Amino acid sequence: MPLLILLLWVVLNGKITLEILLFGVAITVLITIFAYRVIGYSVMHDLRVIRNLPILLLYILNLIYEILKAAFKVTSMVYQADEPDPVIVEFHSGFKNRLQNVLLANSITLTPGTITVFLEEDHFVVHAVRREYAEGIESSSFIKLLRKMK
Repeated sequence: MPLLILLLWVVLNGKITLEILLFGVAITVLITIFAYRVIGYSVMHDLRVIRNLPILLLYILNLIYEILKAAFKVTSMVYQADEPDPVIVEFHSGFKNRLQNVLLANSITLTPGTITVFLEEDHFVVHAVRREYAEGIESSSFIKLLRKMK
């Protein structure tokens, strides 16, 4: 995080001089101290993010793929005037980590035809426009990738 803050400082200034770098280092140190004391920032958090970066990139690519696939299904349903078969599904993800549960809930909501109605701990309630969209949701590719995160 400190390197990103310093890089942002330099980019926003548009040039690199000794004065800009010194002010940038001072401001970066102050922001890092603030984040450490008030927000609870730790270097371990950065290391965990870096370690999970390949999985997060795979997750984003998978999310884009699933969004496109679901968009085509929903679009064809609309243009063919197929009747919706709405269903509400409940399941437990098994994740103890709040970030994993929130990522999963948002991914489900971003995928056309499904929406996360309720999330508490690892308990999900999901609405799907068609029954087939909800089938296998508790063992989806999202969950498989999130299980690989450490």
